[in-house]
Amino acid sequence: MREIVLDTETTGLDPYDGHRVIEIGCVELVNHLPTNNHFHVYINPEREVPDDAIRIHGITNDFLVGKPLFTAVADAFIDFIGDATLVIHNAEFDIKFLNYELEKVKKEPLTFDRVIDTLAIARRKFPGSPASLDALCRRYNIDNSNRTLHGALLDSELLAEVYLELIGGKQRGFGFQADNDEQESTALNPLQLTKRPKREARPHLASDEEKAAHLAFMDKISDPLWTKKE
Repeated sequence: MREIVLDTETTGLDPYDGHRVIEIGCVELVNHLPTNNHFHVYINPEREVPDDAIRIHGITNDFLVGKPLFTAVADAFIDFIGDATLVIHNAEFDIKFLNYELEKVKKEPLTFDRVIDTLAIARRKFPGSPASLDALCRRYNIDNSNRTLHGALLDSELLAEVYLELIGGKQRGFGFQADNDEQESTALNPLQLTKRPKREARPHLASDEEKAAHLAFMDKISDPLWTKKE
């Protein structure tokens, strides 16, 4: 099972007010395990980045000069995510922005039936508690000390850890390599994965010595229930 943990940074809050995506970060999980395969790109938004947004993510106008337009990275992004499930924190925000960009370059939109929203999971699991990414990192003792500013790739990496905790912890599932080198997903007991030395089958018939010991033991039992007749 392939999942993509995804995050974006933008120039503002709403693409229909003229704001654009300026960073996309994706982390690949296979059978709930990180593969070290990721997608990361900065994008020239063809507009100024407001100071309020720069204070959040630190991505300046000067930094974005010369970065590719979304149209130049759209195919690579689509190829990377493929048909995988998308894991996103506050998915409505990111999907709205990505679909706006995809629509502009005449690409198919992303649908919510392939999305897992970790914000919704956290609110159901911890009603009334803070459910931001930072709050969830604190709850699960995930080190987010490098997160002085928002960043799409860093936030995706942290969210991947949070997501695995939200669904039951890092040992929720165990993958193994099949003979055909295709990864299969199954919920196995960890002990099942331990290789044990092969042992010959034990004879199941009792020896004469064992029979004699059993009879001697039975003789010590007074008035056993199984000797009574109805």
